[in-house]
Amino acid sequence: MTLFLEVRGDYIQLDQLLKTTGLCHSGGYAHSEIEAGKVSVDGVVETRKRAKLRPGQVVRYGEETVKLLASEGS
Repeated sequence: MTLFLEVRGDYIQLDQLLKTTGLCHSGGYAHSEIEAGKVSVDGVVETRKRAKLRPGQVVRYGEETVKLLASEGS
């Protein structure tokens, strides 16, 4: 399934994205999943919990894909 997330401001941190979309139920769980190499950004495994993600990037976690969009106000 593909989700679309509007980024308010310049960026969203990877751990925040996983919590905001409901893919991870807590920040601690998001951190452990990222550290375990279960998350990719633009096709590359990302292990930085607070990686700054910007509109246009694509995050994949399990069977889920999240596409980042610029918010209307940006």
